[in-house]
Amino acid sequence: MALGFFSRLKAGLSRSTQKLSGGLSAVFTRRKLDDQALEDLEDLLISADLGPSVAEKVIDSFRRSKFGKEVTDEEVRHALAEEIATILQPVAIPFEPDPKHKPHVVLVVGVNGTGKTTTIGKMARFYGEQGKKVMMVAGDTFRAAAVEQLQVWGERTGAPVIAGKPNADAAGLAFEALKRATAEKADLLLVDTAGRLHNKSALMEELAKIIRVMRKFDETAPHSVLLVLDATTGQNAVEQVRVFKELVNVTGLVVTKLDGSARGGIVVALADAFGLPVHLVGVGEQADDLRPFSAEAFAKGLVGDSIKVIERDDDTKPDDDEGADVPQEYPPQV
Repeated sequence: MALGFFSRLKAGLSRSTQKLSGGLSAVFTRRKLDDQALEDLEDLLISADLGPSVAEKVIDSFRRSKFGKEVTDEEVRHALAEEIATILQPVAIPFEPDPKHKPHVVLVVGVNGTGKTTTIGKMARFYGEQGKKVMMVAGDTFRAAAVEQLQVWGERTGAPVIAGKPNADAAGLAFEALKRATAEKADLLLVDTAGRLHNKSALMEELAKIIRVMRKFDETAPHSVLLVLDATTGQNAVEQVRVFKELVNVTGLVVTKLDGSARGGIVVALADAFGLPVHLVGVGEQADDLRPFSAEAFAKGLVGDSIKVIERDDDTKPDDDEGADVPQEYPPQV
């Protein structure tokens, strides 16, 4: 029996939970919620990467509702989970390909090493299992490892991968891929891109060219621009969102590597700062560890709240194909 995703999310967030929950236990052991307690809580929230703005909102709420009352760490944990879920709920928007577009073109952007290519492969599997016809484009043509990795995912998922020669023009490749995907009536076209942020002007020019050239075939493309962020970078992720919003019209976020980080609070800071949809989160290397984002499950997992989250049936059923079509080991995230 496979673990439900909430169980995997809790396990993946364990390092973040230990940091935040351990701090709560240290600060609150049936203690009156006075100014000093609130100051300690604010410091804890900031150190857990939720950011000053979120910390201030939570403290203001606690001051209004609980100031002067004796509270336990469990009561604070539950109230904090509710506050965080309230911030996250507006951005917890599943990614759904628009059936009006055949294909729905998704430009996937992000700094090298965040897990862009892995995310594309996992998305191909996820939406392929929903009956969507998915195609992938190896648009990071300067990195042979990224091209090879996407081809491996193509073999495992059965999704065609359009790749060119090393150092090929990414815009021309995306154009040809869009023509082919349209002719083959694909539902979803996932376009990998370069992430050389150290050369911002060159990256901006390349992404702009990809969009400009694709629009010669379909003036509405791309229909989504997903920015992949690595949770282990903490507050650096905020700056990456700012930079990529300057480069392209980012429509949504994917946050990866939450299992390798004590900085899961960054998701809350991002929601508060930008209000961009958080479509997917990754909590492990397995293909099933990239799933739609749930505000309630994430909030409770982050703070270690013991209140039960009801898992959906599709999260608790056994994986019929576990160990069959997709091997248990996956290439490292690129």
